[in-house]
Amino acid sequence: MKLRYILLGVATASIASAAPAQVSDSTPRDLALAAGAPAPPSGWTVPRTAWGDPDLRGIWPLDSVGRTPTERPVDLGTKAYLTDEEYAAAIAQAESTAANYEREDEAGEIGSGHWFEWGRPLKQTSLIMEPANGRIPPLTPEGERLSGLMRSSWNVTQFDRISDFNSLDRCLSRGLPSSMTPFPYNNGIRVFQAPGYVVLQFEIVHETRIIPLDGRATIPDGLRNYLGESRGRWEGDTLVIETTNLTGETPMNIVGPGNKPIPTSREQSVTERLTMVGPNTIFYEATVRDPVVLTAPFKLAFPWTRNDGYRMFEYACHEGNTVVPNYIKTTSPRFVGTLENPSDPAEWVRDTVQR
Repeated sequence: MKLRYILLGVATASIASAAPAQVSDSTPRDLALAAGAPAPPSGWTVPRTAWGDPDLRGIWPLDSVGRTPTERPVDLGTKAYLTDEEYAAAIAQAESTAANYEREDEAGEIGSGHWFEWGRPLKQTSLIMEPANGRIPPLTPEGERLSGLMRSSWNVTQFDRISDFNSLDRCLSRGLPSSMTPFPYNNGIRVFQAPGYVVLQFEIVHETRIIPLDGRATIPDGLRNYLGESRGRWEGDTLVIETTNLTGETPMNIVGPGNKPIPTSREQSVTERLTMVGPNTIFYEATVRDPVVLTAPFKLAFPWTRNDGYRMFEYACHEGNTVVPNYIKTTSPRFVGTLENPSDPAEWVRDTVQR
């Protein structure tokens, strides 16, 4: 587990007095201000790399938005932004939660305070800003069918085979768009650039998206990746990334208590837009489409905050790849006691495949 590093503090930025009603109605700068990002200094311009591209390089940890849910709570309806008083209360709650580490240390305990890095809230009430209710749209009949078949360590109590674990359980990938949203820990995103390329490196699951900007064709349809195949281009100061060739084998949302599992399909595509709107702020937008699963697209839209002091740590996940076989060996009646050498990973793989 990486060391705890939480960015907290009350925002001192000026907030746009009138919150935008729709993401499409306003500029990225206006939306960032409404969410609580600081206003850029007078006369600020987007920095350039030595080869002339907008310079997005740096570390942009998503714990800066970690206390804002991806989906808006149902009872908030179409309320997209907190009031000043509600925002101050949310900041205070985040600071109190961040102090759990010290509380546990004083009590001689190790609990969620040592693991979770919830970070701070935005002034907006969800990371999804379209549709107006801030929630993933209803599923198609096929989406509902696939959702009912999804299995993970959160909704299975008896593990008989590898397919009882989802891609994150197996330390393979969070997929898209989940990899671009906060997690309880390991939230670092590092942006590298070189002529003709932008690279996004994730702290969690140690994945890297290499995004060419030279207009090359995408790979053949039969080749699929957990994070898909991305192609980028510049539209003015905005980096636009189009991603296809996803596997349909990753959840669309974080699977956990209280969350309905949302599947993906091989028809899923994602269009992202990254715009520098201040010296240390990128406004990130992602439109997610999946006609097999979703009745309509949805859009994530929220600011990233640069923190080059953030340290990216190794994401070991499960050391020695023993966790998944241990789950199977200890919970499956068909498996318990059948192996001659339970410590041999090759034997449980052979047995699981045969089953």
